[in-house]
Amino acid sequence: MLISPAFAQAASAAPMGSNLMQFVPLILIFVVFYFLLIRPQQKKLKDHRAMLEAVRRGDRVVTTGGIIGLVTKADDKELTVEIAENVRVRVTRDGISAVLSKTEPVGDKAEKAAEAEEKK
Repeated sequence: MLISPAFAQAASAAPMGSNLMQFVPLILIFVVFYFLLIRPQQKKLKDHRAMLEAVRRGDRVVTTGGIIGLVTKADDKELTVEIAENVRVRVTRDGISAVLSKTEPVGDKAEKAAEAEEKK
């Protein structure tokens, strides 16, 4: 007989720490994903929501469809945007992708005018 029988050797018991060491790479991958993907996306979403809440009459905005217009009326949920002379469309606040230029609130203008008069 040319083939000798092979016998399995008894496997030694694995140390207890090796089970934990198997999860360390997965935990590190999750931490990297959190700091490089999840956290910046949450910050961007928070900034976008703040920008949408701050939109008011007189701001130049860009809609998600790429239309640039001037906000003529601002309600809680929707805006009226003038995209051409005497052409107004109603857009939800979520439909705004960016604010190109902001106007100062009326109260700020009045305060600045009063301060300018006091300086004179």
